[in-house]
Amino acid sequence: MLIGEYRHAIDLKKRVALPAQFRRLLGRKVVLTRGLDTCLFVYTVKSWQGIMEKLSHLAQGQADTRSFIRFFLAGAVQTDVDAMGRILLPDFLKSFAQLKTKVVITGVNDRLEIWDEERWQGETKKLERQADLLAEKLGEIGVF
Repeated sequence: MLIGEYRHAIDLKKRVALPAQFRRLLGRKVVLTRGLDTCLFVYTVKSWQGIMEKLSHLAQGQADTRSFIRFFLAGAVQTDVDAMGRILLPDFLKSFAQLKTKVVITGVNDRLEIWDEERWQGETKKLERQADLLAEKLGEIGVF
């Protein structure tokens, strides 16, 4: 399980260190892709294979399904985690997530999210204001 919030910096070679607490769980290779809400998603190879399996069963006749699959898969790269626990952020993904130099890496159960630090601060303020409403909606479907 990946949980928590960690602040890191992108180095001059466009690498970011993954939090030490997660490195053993992630392994030596990860899949990095466009995430939702203008962040990046980082998956273990095993988790990614599970996502690929689910996506392969979606109806390809629907335009919105095809579009989402393109968005998610065309932006995906498998990358190595180096000996220092760093991954390289390709330019197109760095640009997509509007990453500058300071980032926040969050653990979200089966994935990591990489956020620009300023965008993350705005997102958390919004989430804090909506927490009660979100809990009520989750309660309606029996989750919370």
